Amino acid sequence: MEILSKVVLITGTRRIGSVVGMELGLRGADVVLSYNRSRHEAESAAGRIREAGRKAAAFQADVSNAGDVRALVGSVIREFGRVDILVNMASVYRSRPFEETSEADWDDNMNVNLKSAFLCARAAVPSMMANGGGRIINFADWLVVSRRPRYKGFLPYYVSKMGVVGLTEMLALELAQHQILVNAIAPGPILAPPDLTDEEDLEVRKATPLGRWGGEAEIAKAVVSLIETDFITGECIRVDGGRHLD
Repeated sequence: MEILSKVVLITGTRRIGSVVGMELGLRGADVVLSYNRSRHEAESAAGRIREAGRKAAAFQADVSNAGDVRALVGSVIREFGRVDILVNMASVYRSRPFEETSEADWDDNMNVNLKSAFLCARAAVPSMMANGGGRIINFADWLVVSRRPRYKGFLPYYVSKMGVVGLTEMLALELAQHQILVNAIAPGPILAPPDLTDEEDLEVRKATPLGRWGGEAEIAKAVVSLIETDFITGECIRVDGGRHLD
């Protein structure tokens, strides 16, 4: 699929999502950035995309809520005419010991990391079908794809991202006949958390064969490649600098 003149909806535009949106805008797409609380970041990215000569908008939505998702996709179609590409990046990521993990923690991870991807796909697919095809890109995690739950304290996160892999595979099968390709990206060390210590940073670099953090641009490149492919579907691609080889 060519990116030029396509309409892209990205959920979860904080940090990496804004960079992905900007890259797609520079390649000629019209971009909608959906945010929950990060309004300034989403609107700033939309402004930069418009400055580059493409249409862009930032819409608020809780993508774990079916009503919000229907309203979001409806707004995109009213203002942009259709949805060609859906990038599900909305995610929560926080550590908590198992004995302190509550039902609310479980629900939050499942709703934002997994349920939102299903809801957004369900809402966007009719537009893709009406226009002869589309692309859906979900976000998993390198550990999940490697089947290596290496770090304690992330039980609901890990399980929800396992669900994203399953969702990706089943959606790919369900939607292939409509020329809607569904894939996932599994990031590794892309951006260092702001509270990371120098010692922790060095540990990550040593454990990554390429010896460095990837940076947001590497995720944008992966998104572009999964949009442009016409024959890859149902895959989950690690973007981790070889981290899974350690």
